[in-house]
Amino acid sequence: MSLKFRWENNFQKTELEDIPSDWNLTTLGNRNFFEILPSGVDKFEEVKDYLSTSSVQGIDIVDIQSIITYKKRPSRANMQPIKNSVWFARMINSLKVLKADEELIKNKILSTGFLGIKVNKEYSPDYLFYFLQTNQFQEHKDTGHVTGGIQESLTNDSAIKLLVPVFDKSEQSSIGIVLSWLDNLIRNKQKQCEILENVAMTLFKNWFVYFQPFKNKKFVKSELWDIPQDWELKPIAKIANLTNGFSYSGKEKFDEQIEGSYVFITLNNVIEGGGFKTKYFWIQSDRLKEKHFLYEGDLIIANVHFGVGGSEIERLLATPSIIIFPFDYKYKKGVYSMDITKISPLNNNYKFYLYLYLVLTREDSSSFSTGTSILHLDLNNFKKNKLIIDPPQPVLEKFNDLVEPLFKKITLNKKQIMVLKKVRDALLPLLVFGKLRVEEL
Repeated sequence: MSLKFRWENNFQKTELEDIPSDWNLTTLGNRNFFEILPSGVDKFEEVKDYLSTSSVQGIDIVDIQSIITYKKRPSRANMQPIKNSVWFARMINSLKVLKADEELIKNKILSTGFLGIKVNKEYSPDYLFYFLQTNQFQEHKDTGHVTGGIQESLTNDSAIKLLVPVFDKSEQSSIGIVLSWLDNLIRNKQKQCEILENVAMTLFKNWFVYFQPFKNKKFVKSELWDIPQDWELKPIAKIANLTNGFSYSGKEKFDEQIEGSYVFITLNNVIEGGGFKTKYFWIQSDRLKEKHFLYEGDLIIANVHFGVGGSEIERLLATPSIIIFPFDYKYKKGVYSMDITKISPLNNNYKFYLYLYLVLTREDSSSFSTGTSILHLDLNNFKKNKLIIDPPQPVLEKFNDLVEPLFKKITLNKKQIMVLKKVRDALLPLLVFGKLRVEEL
């Protein structure tokens, strides 16, 4: 199978975007192609996952709002994914789009904050899924179609007026296939990262919780759990230096990279449960000192949470991450914010061991906090009283030899994911609006 494209030269101007001369526009109210789905859920047995709009970022499900039964579910848990349906967030300035695959249909119920569109056999749900992600559609939705006071959003009556390209379904399907290939590559690499980290944690537990390789040793009780007699417990300050980051002003922080700016590592980069999120801010300041810099591969933890009630930021307190820079970043160092603490092990063999140890004991680490509505890690207390099991150096060295390649592969995968996402984001509007036509698939 070969893949060929051609650039389109003949366009017509439309209210939405320039489109090829052989395409047309219709609306989501065109019943020949679309049905806007009403609220209501069929009775189901056992439990399902409830997804609110906050459960979705872009096209990714990042959280489960709650586990529900049919009888005990929030009033907003009232939208049911069905075959050939696509869903998007009604609210203004909110790009959240889901396609109803088998998993979504079988196991998920959506919030009424989503609008569902079922397409008939003359239209491709895959094409619609990608069209709804474009900036052009989001701006079209948000300009003159959303209504309301505190939270402007789209109603079913206003949704029927939204414009959508209509053209040959086989070409729609080809566009969907090309973009799906890229999405599948991204998901596969994301899944690899999850598996690799799980393997690393399994090895850690096997060695340092269950002590399988050391069963022939004599064990003694410790303040944590039984450990081999010749091992020690040490406060974290005995095996690493801990420093807080840069206290910045709003005018020094940027959403986009500018000339002379450094990548800026913040709470935004920390993933709940442990791990690194490759979404970046940038910093430019004449107040930066050497202590404010870090390097790729450095170990950090979140040292603050805001508010109460189980917010994502709250659950990040004391969560560790290992730094990954953008794939095209030209500097060897970046800057970390005041909400981050850098952990610099005194011996390189400690880094991945410490990362996994801190993931496993995050709840204990978060207890070293001060404050009420805003909790901060009490760094001095943490340094002195956060106990670390300290194995002999030969043990650490052997363990590091096992897990270091896993983390190197995770870093490589995440950099490749960044490249794939950049390619996908560049191709998406070109394909969806017919600037680049799929000739052969």
